[in-house]
Amino acid sequence: MSTKGKVKGIIANLVVVEADGPVSQNEICFIITGGTKLMAEVIKISGISTYVQVFESTRGVKIDSDVEFAGHLLEVTLGPGLLSKNYDGLQNDLDKMKDVFLKRGEYTHPLDPGKKWSFKPLVRPGDKVEAASWIGEVQENAMPHKIMIPFSLKGNFTIKNIVEAGDYTIEDTIATIVDNESKEIKISMSQKWPVKVPITNFKEKPRPFRLLETGVRTMDTLNPIVEGGTGFIPGPFGAGKTVLQHAISKQAEADIVIVAACGERANEVVEIFTEFPELEDVRTGRKLMERTTIIANTSNMPVAAREASVYTAMTIAEYYRSMGLKVLMLADSTSRWAQALREMSNRLEELPGPDAFPMDLPAVISSFYARAGFVYLNNGETGSITFLGTVSPAGGNLKEPVTESTKKAARCFYALAQQRADSKRYPAVDPIDSYSKYLEYPEFTEFVSNIISENWIDLVNEAKTILQRGKEVYEQINILGDDGVPVDYHITYWKSEIIDFVILQQDAFDKIDQSTPIERQQYMLEHVLNICNSEFSFDSFTEVDSYFKRIINTYKQMNYSDFKSEKFNKFEKELQNIVNERVVAETQISVE
Repeated sequence: MSTKGKVKGIIANLVVVEADGPVSQNEICFIITGGTKLMAEVIKISGISTYVQVFESTRGVKIDSDVEFAGHLLEVTLGPGLLSKNYDGLQNDLDKMKDVFLKRGEYTHPLDPGKKWSFKPLVRPGDKVEAASWIGEVQENAMPHKIMIPFSLKGNFTIKNIVEAGDYTIEDTIATIVDNESKEIKISMSQKWPVKVPITNFKEKPRPFRLLETGVRTMDTLNPIVEGGTGFIPGPFGAGKTVLQHAISKQAEADIVIVAACGERANEVVEIFTEFPELEDVRTGRKLMERTTIIANTSNMPVAAREASVYTAMTIAEYYRSMGLKVLMLADSTSRWAQALREMSNRLEELPGPDAFPMDLPAVISSFYARAGFVYLNNGETGSITFLGTVSPAGGNLKEPVTESTKKAARCFYALAQQRADSKRYPAVDPIDSYSKYLEYPEFTEFVSNIISENWIDLVNEAKTILQRGKEVYEQINILGDDGVPVDYHITYWKSEIIDFVILQQDAFDKIDQSTPIERQQYMLEHVLNICNSEFSFDSFTEVDSYFKRIINTYKQMNYSDFKSEKFNKFEKELQNIVNERVVAETQISVE
């Protein structure tokens, strides 16, 4: 018999319920008001009082309203049909909703139970299986979607029977398995899983080490993220956080893209809905939306839904990782998620931490980021979730609690600078403040030494050093004036500008420059450093400025040309001639 209860207190969307039986942390319940059932989640149990956060407006809820407990945790439905979908934080299919504003208490099935999928078995009767074992496969938008033994099952099982290849719905029984006590369990193509519990059906989770190519030079070259790595992009409003995430989702070397629009940022979400279905996937030639799932907060859902949306998105990402796929998950913006945690914590009258955020905020963020990663599955295949979140600190303050807590959890830090955005230096990632801790991993060093070059890390560090020196010199020139410093200072500054304009800045509207393969990044970095290591001779700082601007403009034309094409080679020769006009004879360069 299911547990029931009565409403005993209402504080906005926090409701206090007195239950007549046992309840569990994170269990789902429904508050009945005016014939409508409002979904809620248990977030605290204290004696006979149960505190629940309601995912709908609580207007009209009264003291002594009936409450029904569902007997299960907040969960998602997993199976074929997740791709190309637009969900809200509770996995309601937004495309099935008719009105502009969602009706209270209206919930939809996340998958299409009537659609038939062409199923191909991968096992035979008598085969041994366990949770997450692949037993079949269907094609989902040209992606191989593995049908797995439910993650919730424990122990080893034997396939008793499995259907032949053919068309079946997600609710049809496709296999029967038996456990060691000969108990039969029927398997369909869909399963449910609680969003707050990580899916850990894998053999090993080592430190990630494979470079994840994003096509964004300031990331791949200077501060790389790895397959299964974690990173975050903090920055003030208008600095380009969402645009950078869009570029990464379009170009990154990932099989599946999960976008969690958990911040209710209307303009950006609308752009995703309108732009993604039209974008062509450069990797497959099909539409990008065919391998994308969007979890979006809707405008009339309370902040509690923000918390649900990030967990829903991560659970779907873990599901696809269990299929041996490379998943890229983007969350925009985790600051709004943290604000939802703060709001509920304040209503529960918990002890506040810095800026009134919960005391356990760093632990909550760390445990969430820990769900990403690179794994070896039980069958020897590999899968990964690369997680990139954005943080929107008030006033661009990178010392506030959410940014500081995320810094402790994420391995990559891409700080967007207002100054770079104002001067139209996009992507506006600050090369000095940003970092990637993966550059320190010996596993990563060995990997890039094999696929790029043995001295790649040394070249990256050399470029960073030149950028740092350029910044220091620029500050001195600002204080003392152009003619108040030696000519060598101007040369040092302009060498750092070459790296900035040629390597760090990128034109997202140009078909060639918007995405750069790692082979081209290596060639251009070595080329630029070759010039930066050359000695030049000038009589005055005015000569330095105009000369290096010519070099930068020629490099820009190379960036807009197909790699090693006739046009590219022409500009490269022009560049060689320009450089050799002023370079000291012993350090003259050649492009041969």
